[in-house]
Amino acid sequence: MAVKGKWTVVIIACIAIFIIVLDSSAMNVAISALVEELNTTLSTVQAIIALYALVMASLMLLGSKLQNIIGRKRAFLVGTIIYGAGSLIATLSVNAAMLLIGWAVLEGIGAALILPATTTLVSAEYEGKDRVVAFGIWGGIAAAGTAVGPIVGGFFTTFLTWRLVFASEIVLVIVILLLRSRLSESEPSLKWKELDIFGAILSIISLVLIVFGVLLLRTPEKWPLVPLLTIPGLVLFVVFLLWQSRRLRKGLEPLFDISLLKKRMFNFGNIDSILQQLPLAGVLFVIPIFLQQVTGVSAMMTGVALFPLSITIFAFSLLGGKFLAVLRQPKYVVILGFVVSAAGAFILRGNFSLSTEIVDLILGLSVFGTGIGLLLSQLTNVTMSAGGAELESDASGLLNTSKNLGYSMGTALIGVLLIIGVFSGLVTEIGESPEYSQMPKEQIEQELFDYFQSMQMQTSEPPEIPAEDVPEANELLDSVISSAMRLTFMVLGIILLLGGAISIFMPKLKAEA
Repeated sequence: MAVKGKWTVVIIACIAIFIIVLDSSAMNVAISALVEELNTTLSTVQAIIALYALVMASLMLLGSKLQNIIGRKRAFLVGTIIYGAGSLIATLSVNAAMLLIGWAVLEGIGAALILPATTTLVSAEYEGKDRVVAFGIWGGIAAAGTAVGPIVGGFFTTFLTWRLVFASEIVLVIVILLLRSRLSESEPSLKWKELDIFGAILSIISLVLIVFGVLLLRTPEKWPLVPLLTIPGLVLFVVFLLWQSRRLRKGLEPLFDISLLKKRMFNFGNIDSILQQLPLAGVLFVIPIFLQQVTGVSAMMTGVALFPLSITIFAFSLLGGKFLAVLRQPKYVVILGFVVSAAGAFILRGNFSLSTEIVDLILGLSVFGTGIGLLLSQLTNVTMSAGGAELESDASGLLNTSKNLGYSMGTALIGVLLIIGVFSGLVTEIGESPEYSQMPKEQIEQELFDYFQSMQMQTSEPPEIPAEDVPEANELLDSVISSAMRLTFMVLGIILLLGGAISIFMPKLKAEA
């Protein structure tokens, strides 16, 4: 299927990015349906979701290097086929194990090949202003796909079946394969025997430990395990970098060319990508919790509530080039993006209460999305440009690893912050409340906390709370969640301001003509 057009390559890349981010956000609203239909547990489904991000992040550097062995087009297509196979298995899943294999394992492996390849395919196809626009579209579709996922997942789950989320991805995989002739191939620059196997093992184990350790932060009772995983993971990652340096000194091909770490723009691009992904993931994680737990809206209406975020991210990803023309330097657009998104976080902070409605979030989400869009319009382009054409695959590998780490950390850390806020709020409020005399206060705290974590506040009542106390208990919990949301968004705003402050030291570049 031959399709001509200047933007066909970026369209193909955007389709690939869209299907990767779609199921993560779409399936978050379908957890209860998965638990019931696959006869499994909530913790099992959450583990599958976590494993998907884990597989992607841990295999990203290896997936990037494979481009140099089999070529970027072939790596992209192989990843697409593996991803499609995973989507098919997930669609037909009859139990949790089948969903695990299809979604977390095969789709995760496919995504680790696809993501770095999309970056290098776009980078190789476009130059100058066209590349700025292309990466703006690419970044906007990635973020918009994450934001509109709840709408898609909510619609399919509510009116049809969650399986259509995965089935729709199969259709898009077929579209990509039909358009494959428009993709340009790169000549292999590395042989299989030159692949740094030991470095690959080090990178995979280190990132598995780091990411899995961060993801464990979601479960407070597992916090003691976090340093037992993250510290060895960080040590192994340092060993990995030393090993890469050793291979370079010996003239051997490294898994990752650490000379990139000597480029200030590349380092700033990766740091800013983490600081941009972390709040975005946090917002997409905690707002659905608040809307469904406190306001009682449906999964589909939760997706509708997030629409201002998705549309502004997409629009300002495209308009980033206009801001670059005015401000001249990418760093100034990046700083503006962080400041504007921080303003959005602080606006949102003031809108969480027992009387919050969807309309109350429109302004804050729009401002937040505007800032994120401006960041996405610049970060991928300047980070990849810093690597140069000869180090494209290495640069894309670490950049996509950074993004996945940022997203995983955002979901885990911001989710934990919300949980801590709820639990500490319950302890404080119940400790000061005279109404609950029939049960020990510690038992009430635990009952309400477990009730909150069950995500059943709108469908059932706290099982152990006396019936006469249920209305007061629900109102107290709603109030505590609202307070925790305000604390969470204050922290999100501070993180974004930190990103803006760090970006002040980003090197200046001449705007591309």
